[in-house]
Amino acid sequence: MAESNASVTGSPTLSERDRAILREVIHTFVLTGEPVGSRTVARVSRLGVSSATIRNAMARLEALGYLAQPHTSAGRIPTHAAYHLYITLLMQARSVSARDRQYIEENLRETPADPEQLINVAARLLSELSEQIGLVVTPPIGGTVLKAIDFVPLSGLQVLCILVSTSGFVEHRVVEVEAMVSREELVRISNLLTDRFSGLTLRQTRGRLLRMMAETRREMDQLLTTAMRLAEQVLGDESSPEVFVEGTASVLHKPELTDIKRVRRLFDTFADEARLLQLLDQLIAGPGLRVVIGEDSDLTSDLDFSLIGTTYEAGGRTLGRLGIFGPSRMEYQRVIPLVSHLGESLSRALEGVYGLQDAE
Repeated sequence: MAESNASVTGSPTLSERDRAILREVIHTFVLTGEPVGSRTVARVSRLGVSSATIRNAMARLEALGYLAQPHTSAGRIPTHAAYHLYITLLMQARSVSARDRQYIEENLRETPADPEQLINVAARLLSELSEQIGLVVTPPIGGTVLKAIDFVPLSGLQVLCILVSTSGFVEHRVVEVEAMVSREELVRISNLLTDRFSGLTLRQTRGRLLRMMAETRREMDQLLTTAMRLAEQVLGDESSPEVFVEGTASVLHKPELTDIKRVRRLFDTFADEARLLQLLDQLIAGPGLRVVIGEDSDLTSDLDFSLIGTTYEAGGRTLGRLGIFGPSRMEYQRVIPLVSHLGESLSRALEGVYGLQDAE
């Protein structure tokens, strides 16, 4: 069962009938998007009780904070507390269908052996199969182990640095040099720095780089001086992770986004990538699957959305996070296993491409 960010510890004890009615209200509301009345529950359920009995039970569930009545004489809708209770206690476990499993594996298998392309495909699959917004956060290169550093001359005094991590992720940075450096010298510098720093994280290289510069400053020849200056520029600044977003348009047809102001807030949320990454880091911190609903977070409350996220890894190291983001009225029974399965599938794909079990 998924871990919800809101605890149901201390929740009122519900009878089996109350639980069944609440489950039916949630299922019907997720399907239709319309408030659910007692007659509808009586008609679609197999409880064998009258609509009056169901109406009394729904009133009781409303008093307990699990149902709300948006309009007078209208039916009722689930609250965020109801969704949390459903996910934690009422939801019947369901696995990803064989068809979806095959579709996921085929798409990942046919993707070129490149981590960023695999991540892009994973984000698309999350959106396509859930009909929500798919999110995948890449690892910051500073937290991954360096495999190689390569320098390529560009025009003028610019040099392109290519950082490759053992996780297969590649980052490109353009740096300025004080004087022209030949291609042959850059090759020698690349080999020197790869030899010195391979196997360390970007954070670990900073301390070693400073010590090397202090210890050898008087003895450095021209090549080593250039190498240290390039390394200082490239390794002294840690980049932020990147977030891949797919399927924003897929939620625009949902009833929750008929209000143009809410649509604008949705696009504003994804326009501020730094804030989005910060919130995602807070919400999906640690291993395992997390579910964040409505007022659980600033990210979800303003839109009445939910976030279902988990981590992906390779070689025993957590690399990043992935998940789906969409209206709180979503089919949790189906999308929670989907997020979990895609996290596992992406992890296997990354390990298979780079043999990471042995790389670290």
